Amino acid sequence: MLLLGIDLGTSSIKVSIVDVQTTKRIISAQYPEAEAAILSAQPGWAEQDPNTWWAYTKLAIKKANDSGLYDPKDIQAIGIAYQMHGLVVVDKAHQPLRNAIIWCDSRAVATGDRAMLALQQDDFLASHLNSPGNFTASKLAWVKENEPAVYEKIYKFMLPGDYLSMCLTGEINSNISSISEGVLWNFETNSLSTALLNHYGIDASLVPELRPVFSAYGRLKPEVADELGLARQAQVSYKAGDQPNNALSLNVFEPGEVAATAGTSGVIYAVTDKLLYDKESRVNTFAHVNHSTENPNLGVLLCINGTGIQNSWIKKLTGAAYDYHQINQHAATVPIGSDGLQILPFGNGAERMLKNKILQAHIEHIDFVRHEGPHLWRAAQEGIAFAFRYGLDILKENGLAPQVIKAGHTNLFLSSVFQQSFAGATGVPVELYENDGSVGAALGAGLGADLYANRGEAFSGLQRLATVDPQEVNRYEELYQQWKQLLERKLLNVL
Repeated sequence: MLLLGIDLGTSSIKVSIVDVQTTKRIISAQYPEAEAAILSAQPGWAEQDPNTWWAYTKLAIKKANDSGLYDPKDIQAIGIAYQMHGLVVVDKAHQPLRNAIIWCDSRAVATGDRAMLALQQDDFLASHLNSPGNFTASKLAWVKENEPAVYEKIYKFMLPGDYLSMCLTGEINSNISSISEGVLWNFETNSLSTALLNHYGIDASLVPELRPVFSAYGRLKPEVADELGLARQAQVSYKAGDQPNNALSLNVFEPGEVAATAGTSGVIYAVTDKLLYDKESRVNTFAHVNHSTENPNLGVLLCINGTGIQNSWIKKLTGAAYDYHQINQHAATVPIGSDGLQILPFGNGAERMLKNKILQAHIEHIDFVRHEGPHLWRAAQEGIAFAFRYGLDILKENGLAPQVIKAGHTNLFLSSVFQQSFAGATGVPVELYENDGSVGAALGAGLGADLYANRGEAFSGLQRLATVDPQEVNRYEELYQQWKQLLERKLLNVL
């Protein structure tokens, strides 16, 4: 018996096939191999074509099937992880009406700010735990205001994972964890947010049907099953945003546990049982995958838009001849502090932890004689680590002080330079695991289909690879304070 996990990322679609009994991955595949494009017709906009997501998903599944390592008919349950906070709108024929407005799109910031002023900030934060910001509800409101002809044709709006689930099953549904990402869940009343829907003039009929995170979302459409070589009785049984799913894949479920990722964006995700919110909405609180009214479990999410995307941008400009492993090796030859070179990694839209300001990225103190490519490569990773430290201090202001942070041994956490910079700058040990979002989605599907008796059984195969203890803490603290001063000077110039 097998599980299929699908991870709808910004750069690609990745799928993994997992054996139910061993909980181990049989194979992973992704499509495309190169990074998928982000469409940006105007500054601050970020879109992708949902039809392309579906095409890539099918190609990735077929690629895995072509390995011959398993029988696709043995796949019983499917889980989906996806890039958070996006907006997909479809008509009654289930066809997308426009490109998806994705997580790093900034166009709805002003829309959300106006809503916050009108909705009595303190009351709204206490019940919704977030400002409307540029989250899914505000993106839908932007469409309503600026594209009325499109809005009039909308049958349902969805998060990206809901769209993929619809393509697989023909059913449109979501869950509380996903809807809370859009700031459409009232945690005090444990119901859909009538306050925000009414403020934006959005009919509640546009909201997908809500089901538990771990549940039957639908069986495969016969034509889809036949095209992909899968069993017609296979079902989608789990959906979650990429960060709650990353926490799940690291077995982070309980209050006090913390997970981190450093892919295209960077995240620290801390689980709490309190209805916690930041008064300035610099961090955000959503329903975790195991949240319930009786046992509240919420994920407090710190997001940095420009982490891996900055690393890849600098690589394309200065290190195209090298792979990431070689880049990391060369960066490790440069001393801590990059000989004075400093980088602010904020070139990917409005940054929530900077109060939704669009700061852009900055490279400072370049010396044409001393600095070469490896200095840039190390400074990029140190700048990202310092951004994590800046965000961790915000979490501490809100009563969250992790003693250890779990992370998958992937993306930037593959780099020893980044590992050491992250641990040194934050002063928190990092436990590294062989984890993957698509594998986590597969295991989530096993839980949703009741193929595991409990979480312990599902994650029995999770193994810690290493612990990175903070070193050179005093040196990193000195460098961080210099970096923070640079950041604060730049923020003074942003309206």
